[in-house]
Amino acid sequence: MNQRNIGFRIFRVFNIAALSMFGLFTAYPFLNTLAMALNDGTDTVRGGITIFPRVFTVSNFTMLLSDRGIRSAAVVTVSRVVLGTLLALLVQFGAAYAFAKKDLKFRSALTIFLLIPGFISGGIVPVFILYKNLGLLNNFWVYVLPGAFSLYNMVIIRTYMYTIPVELEESAKIDGANEIRIFFRIIIPLCMPIIATIILWTAVGLWNDWTTTLYFITKSSLYTLQFILEQVIKSSEKYAQMIQDAIRAGNGTVYNLKLKITPESVRSAQVILTTLPIILLYPFLQKYFIKGIMIGAIKD
Repeated sequence: MNQRNIGFRIFRVFNIAALSMFGLFTAYPFLNTLAMALNDGTDTVRGGITIFPRVFTVSNFTMLLSDRGIRSAAVVTVSRVVLGTLLALLVQFGAAYAFAKKDLKFRSALTIFLLIPGFISGGIVPVFILYKNLGLLNNFWVYVLPGAFSLYNMVIIRTYMYTIPVELEESAKIDGANEIRIFFRIIIPLCMPIIATIILWTAVGLWNDWTTTLYFITKSSLYTLQFILEQVIKSSEKYAQMIQDAIRAGNGTVYNLKLKITPESVRSAQVILTTLPIILLYPFLQKYFIKGIMIGAIKD
């Protein structure tokens, strides 16, 4: 018995040490980027920055927030995530509630019909032509409408709904409740774990997407943060130009710190600016996430 306890303790210590090392290796790139974002630009050029800034400054973030394009992209990105997530929840939960009804006519045929596009895709050119005919090119709603339905998410939600006792719906119908009232008053409150899971999946997908802007948007006023970041990663000359424009515009803060700002340091600041909000979302949904995905992925 003692040998088993000793073996368990050794395994636990080894497990904690291994996971801690793995977590450190995983977090190091982000912490290193954060350190460079909070470090003096001219000092960063010297190299040797690890996870702590040598010369602390917030001038890199000041540079970003002083740019009108960044502020506009932030508004577009946040609006897209909020509206897109809400619409996706409404559409996917409504579809899952309908497909959870075993008396739904042609349920199998409809499932196959929705499943086929997941395996057979026309490609980007037919999608572009479709969006053009629908008037979605250079339109904010191209960020929201096409991603409103996901068959995978719908199946996960439907499987979760199978765990809700049918007797609850039957008793509500006896009391005179219709389908809409049952859906919003009974089904939705009981589906909070899977709701948190779908919110997390959808919000992360919308926040990180930049290809939609690349393919269907040419107006700079509709650019997203991720698309701007993708452009910046390819070329740091944009930030050098931003710095010069800010200096010529007479931005006092930037002018006083112009020798301390470099394209590399400002690029690091934008990486943090575009990743931090979605990272902060995880702790609020984590307690529901594991329960929701486990129950939603297993069918009795």
